[in-house]
Amino acid sequence: MAQTAPNHTQTVYGWAAHDSSGKITPFIFKRRENGENDVTIEILYCGMCHTDVHHVKDDWGITVYPVVPGHEITGIITKVGSNVRKFQIGDKVGVGCLAATCLKCEYCENSQENYCDQVQFTYNGIFWDGSITYGGYSKMLVADHRYVVRIPDNMAMDRAAPLLCAGITVYTPLKDNNLVDTKGKKIGVIGLGGLGHVAVKFGKAFGHHVTVISTSPSKEQEAKETLGADDFILSTNPKRMQAKKRTLDFILDTVSAKHSLGSYLELLKVNGTLVIVGAPHKPIDLPAFPMIFGKRIVKGSMIGSIEETQEMMDLCGKHNILSDIEIITTDQINEGLDRLVNNDVKYRFVIDIAGGQSSQL
Repeated sequence: MAQTAPNHTQTVYGWAAHDSSGKITPFIFKRRENGENDVTIEILYCGMCHTDVHHVKDDWGITVYPVVPGHEITGIITKVGSNVRKFQIGDKVGVGCLAATCLKCEYCENSQENYCDQVQFTYNGIFWDGSITYGGYSKMLVADHRYVVRIPDNMAMDRAAPLLCAGITVYTPLKDNNLVDTKGKKIGVIGLGGLGHVAVKFGKAFGHHVTVISTSPSKEQEAKETLGADDFILSTNPKRMQAKKRTLDFILDTVSAKHSLGSYLELLKVNGTLVIVGAPHKPIDLPAFPMIFGKRIVKGSMIGSIEETQEMMDLCGKHNILSDIEIITTDQINEGLDRLVNNDVKYRFVIDIAGGQSSQL
C-alpha cells in the first residue's frame, strides 16, 4: 500500500487504479503542504501516455497500488514557496516525468538529472519524505519548482501537455545527435503515434528530410498530407524495405510493442544511428550482423533534463509545434486507456481534468 507522510494534509480528488485489472476509479487522497521549494498547481490537463497503461496493469512488475497515473501535466500555479524565484502565482506551467533526484551526483550537476540513479518519478515513485508519488490524473499537484517548466504564453495548454513526455522523449535524441542545429539529414521515424507524430514535426521544423516507417498502409496519407513527412516506408513490404536500404542517417524507434530491429537497421547508412525511445514490456530482437556490417549504433534515450525540457518547450513555442490530440473527460479515462492499447487515437489522449471550469482561466 502507498504511504502518506505526516505533512500530507491536503485532500485531493483524483483517479487511480487499485489492482492489475487496470480499471481507473475515483480516488480521494492526501498531498503534502506547499513547502519552501514547492509550487502548488491547479491541474487543467493531463496527457495519457503508454507508460500509464503499463503501470496501471503492472506490466513491468513495479506498480505500487493505488496508482494515480499521469506525467504530462499542465496547469496554473496557485501557491509559491519562499525559496521559489522563477515562478509566481498565475503562471502557466508543466510537470513531466520527474519528481525528485539527488541533486548532487555528476548527472544532476551536469543537467542530466533524468539519469540520476536516485531519480523518482511523478507517479509510482518515492519522494524525499518517503511518500509514494501520485500523478496528474488529479485536481491538484504540489511539485518541487526545480522539476517544473514554464509553458509559453502562445501555446494551448491542452496540446502542450503531451510535450512534457512524448515531446521531450523524441527531442532529446535529436539534440544528442546534432539534429536540432544542423539541417539536411535524412531521418526515419518508426511508428506514427503519440511520440512519432511529434518527432515528424520536430524533424521538419529543424530542416530535415523525414521518412515515416510503419506497418500500417493507412498511415501513409496522414504522414505525408497531415504531418508533412517527405517519404513513407511500409515495413511489411520487403521490396520497399530493400529499395530503401542505406538511405537514412538516423532512425528514431518509437514503437512500444515487441519487434525486431534487424530490417530497420538495414535502412541506415554506414555509421548510422538508431535510438530506441519506445518501451516494450518484452525484449526486442537485435541481430548482430546489420550492426557489424554497417558499423551502426543502437542506443536508448529516456526523456530529458528539466533544462532540455524548457529548451524544447521554448522551441515549440517559437515553431508553433503542438501535439495533435483528442480531448476526453475524466469519466472516459478507462475508455481512453483501452483505445490507447489498440492504437485507436490520433495521436494523444488528453484528459480535461478541470472540466473547463478552472478558477484561474
